[in-house]
Amino acid sequence: MPTSFEQDVAAIGSIKAIPTILDIVCRSTGMRFAAVARVTEKRWIACSVHDEIAFGLLPGGELKLETTICHEIRQSGEAVVIDHVAEDDVFRGHPTPALYGFQSYISIPIRRTDGTFFGTLCAIDPEPHRLKTPETIAMFEMFADVIGFHLSAIDHLNTVETNLSDERETSALREQFIAVLGHDLRNPLTAIRSGIALLRKTPLNDKANTIVALMQDSVDRMTGLIDNVMDFARGRLGGGLTLERRSDTRLDEVIIQIAAELQAEAPDRVIDLQLDLPRPVDCDPRRIGQMISNLLGNALTYGAPDRPIRLGAAIIDQRLKFFIANEGEPIPPAALDSIFEPFSRGALGPSKQGLGLGLYISSSIAKAHGGTLDVVSNSAETRFSFTMPLSPL
Repeated sequence: MPTSFEQDVAAIGSIKAIPTILDIVCRSTGMRFAAVARVTEKRWIACSVHDEIAFGLLPGGELKLETTICHEIRQSGEAVVIDHVAEDDVFRGHPTPALYGFQSYISIPIRRTDGTFFGTLCAIDPEPHRLKTPETIAMFEMFADVIGFHLSAIDHLNTVETNLSDERETSALREQFIAVLGHDLRNPLTAIRSGIALLRKTPLNDKANTIVALMQDSVDRMTGLIDNVMDFARGRLGGGLTLERRSDTRLDEVIIQIAAELQAEAPDRVIDLQLDLPRPVDCDPRRIGQMISNLLGNALTYGAPDRPIRLGAAIIDQRLKFFIANEGEPIPPAALDSIFEPFSRGALGPSKQGLGLGLYISSSIAKAHGGTLDVVSNSAETRFSFTMPLSPL
């Protein structure tokens, strides 16, 4: 029988989003070691690790509890954030940084939805880094909450497996998970967004304006992450994506607007539109626009920068068909098999941002419309194609 710690390591290992989360927090902060740790009264166990400094820990590895700051966090229940140990009034004489050789440190408690303490989401680096910012702390708190929610979901699902007839418990888990994602995770972002708005009304120097702009970009990225996780939760734990169809949707106008917005963000790129949409389309314009934005954004990110992106849409034989194609390196065949699965980032380079939900959500939008989303990738081009049946006029 596995021990409780082996079960904890296995539970964290089963959450596909965690390697991506550790990758994102490291790239966002410059830190080179991050981990999810199980912390109890007696032990500190690494459950998942992102290590670029050869620290030497692997999942299941253990540190002596008393030598960790996480031990103090478990006792206090409060996060610890250190930009520069040597200049920190509280921690510059602390034995732990000297023992493990780090100058910057951040550790956020991970709690299940019932409030019980599991461990920490932590990161260290031998060099100092600026971590005491609202957007960095909010990002770590959001990801710690997501991990806690997943652990609670695993706990609940294990219980449900022994009593499949208890639909009320499963339904309550779905609703709680979605409600917490939609409400609690947005609260810190709302506070940060309000603070940014107030700062922009205050006279600031050029450096401060730059920092405020970076904060706004971070808030926008985190909002996008939450939106994606919300859609994932609705699709996998709730009743599926909801549509607000409109029979008078001018899809050509939707496509032109989305292309213009993305073109403004990448002014050096060429987006070639080929539209033949002579009549309105019965669809959810926001969801179809979300799918097009995801696919076009991917094409701009991964396509050859010196080659145009082609976006075509037409109504043919009572079917809406559109494609988005880019030239460049093809998607590896092994990655194509799971490209529409949630948290699948096999087609992405290790430095790419995101949780790997965009294509899964795009596929879910296609299915909700009764359509299909397919991909073909070879040395000539990578092409995503959407087809949806239309009702006759």
